[in-house]
Amino acid sequence: MTTQDRARSVREAVRRTPAYPFTPIDAPIKLDQNENPYDFPPELKRLALERAAERAWNRYPDLTADTLRERIGAYEQWDPEGVLVTPGSNVIIKLLTELAGIGQTVLSAQPNFTVYTLEASMLGARSVGEPLNADFTLPEAALTARLADSGPGVFYLTQPHAPTGHSDDAAVVERLVNAAGDDWTVVIDEAYHQYSGTDYRDLVRAAPNRLSLRTFSKAWGLAGLRLGYALMDPALATHLRKLVSAFNVNTLTQAAVEVALEHPAYVAERVAEAVRERDRVIEALAAHPTWTVYPSRTNFFLVRTPNADVAYRALLTHGILVRRQDSLPGLAGCLRVGVGTPAENDAFLAAALSIQAE
Repeated sequence: MTTQDRARSVREAVRRTPAYPFTPIDAPIKLDQNENPYDFPPELKRLALERAAERAWNRYPDLTADTLRERIGAYEQWDPEGVLVTPGSNVIIKLLTELAGIGQTVLSAQPNFTVYTLEASMLGARSVGEPLNADFTLPEAALTARLADSGPGVFYLTQPHAPTGHSDDAAVVERLVNAAGDDWTVVIDEAYHQYSGTDYRDLVRAAPNRLSLRTFSKAWGLAGLRLGYALMDPALATHLRKLVSAFNVNTLTQAAVEVALEHPAYVAERVAEAVRERDRVIEALAAHPTWTVYPSRTNFFLVRTPNADVAYRALLTHGILVRRQDSLPGLAGCLRVGVGTPAENDAFLAAALSIQAE
């Protein structure tokens, strides 16, 4: 019997839930985590470090990142009392499951961001998924039916969608959000909204049970500092904040994000380049004899290959790391590829187009 087997107090729901499916691998060109390929601008990094150095490190930071909530609220034109800040949006997903999922339902389209279902499984929520349509659009009729008969709970709408990169028609999103009525906490996950140009803040403002989930990990290029946030009605934020650990955002992260919010121009420049590069790579990859590349509105795209394992390993021999998605429903043979720098994208294209049979 292993040590783990002797830990009899561990809940069965935790035992049967797999760990987050990620294994770090070193490679010269890293296109596997949808990261911004550029680091925080050096001059802003210096400002952030100077600001953090001026603060007392022996004192706890703000209890609920109050100053940062004010800054984010000003940037997003949102009441700061309706802003929730945590170390990464995945933490907010866990909190949402605690808030409205335990003993109830977590509903989403499948496949989706794995953390939705992992947290539901570990916390004893009923996880329900409806498969995306073949063209990766939302299954509107099936989700509407689930909303009518499976609540209450948490309903996730990812726009644009991960891992497919698809962005749905705004009218479809609005109909589904409205169909949720008052029985659901409706989460519009907008982690990649800068790349798609979509913005559902007005839809969130229209009802007190809706929220927009956003992050500094993607377009802002601050994944290493871990900061996610949500915009919602202040009353909903009051309940959700009860579940947040005190002093959960550290002084260095707060200083860096404050500096980023004061100098946001770099984000627009990098998003514009990422969109140009994404479209360039997708257009070039359309010439591949055996791979199918799908349109994307994010900083990554999906390709379907005859054999994901063979294609993944072939790219790795060229020093290029991507993410396999072929274990997910409806994504047989698929790889997810992040948009890198122009040089990294050129290297990916050269390698991919040299792989003729896989």
